[in-house]
Parts: sequence; C-alpha cells; structure tokens
Amino acid sequence: MDPRRFTYAFNVRLHDTDAAGRLFFGHLFRHAHDAYETFMTQVGLPLERLIREGELLLPLVHAEADYHRPLRQGDRVQVVLTIDEIRARSFAVAYRFEMPDGTLAATAKTVHLRINRDGSPAAGLSDEIRNAILPYLHEDHPQ
Repeated sequence: MDPRRFTYAFNVRLHDTDAAGRLFFGHLFRHAHDAYETFMTQVGLPLERLIREGELLLPLVHAEADYHRPLRQGDRVQVVLTIDEIRARSFAVAYRFEMPDGTLAATAKTVHLRINRDGSPAAGLSDEIRNAILPYLHEDHPQ
C-alpha cells in the first residue's frame, strides 16, 4: 500500500441516486467529504474537535469534479485520497473514485483554507496540520 494514499470505501445507496438510477452528481461531494472527515480523524485532526475548539477552521473554498462512468445503486466504490498541494494557508485534497477492478469512475478536488475564528485570514497552516497531511502529499505536487 502506498503510504501517500488514504482509502475509504462506500456502497452507493438508493437514496444516493437520481431518477435515472445513477449517483446524483452532488452526492459525489458528500462521499468525498466522508472520506476527508475519516482521513482527518486518522491523521489526528478529527473535525469534531477542530470545530468544537474553534481554533483550526478549514472551510472549503473550492470544489470540482469530473465524472468518468456512472455509479449505480449497489456499486462498491473505493475513494483514494491524496494531498494534491500544500500552500502557506491552504491545502488541496484529491479524490479518485474507483471501482473494485480499479476502473476510474470519478475524480474530485477540494481546497481548504485556514482562517481565524473570527473569519479573518490566518497567518498560515499550523505545524500540526502541515505535519499531519504531509505524508499524504502526492509526489508530483509542491508543498
């Protein structure tokens, strides 16, 4: 297993699908966020603690997705999460949604910006955040 990759699996549920029986496009981000939330807990930054303490606020400032094949009710999907980029005050998370045979179904990217509790720009990512996510930085991207 590649140490720069975090994996999260889910099944497409009936309530995830649209009238055509395919994953409703917006639900891809719900599953991406579930993977992100699980990842953050694994690296020692559980979101419930960050939100409760209110010192490390990391709102989403950008999201994008590409859909490569339909996902249908009952499909087993593995989300492969890597850190795509680390900047002074933000980091980008890349998601690959793969079928059990490795077929790429979708990709997504989210960018999280560190801000202060009052909403003003933070000086930068804390060492705690940087050190927690750095092992998952995709080798082709800058830090």
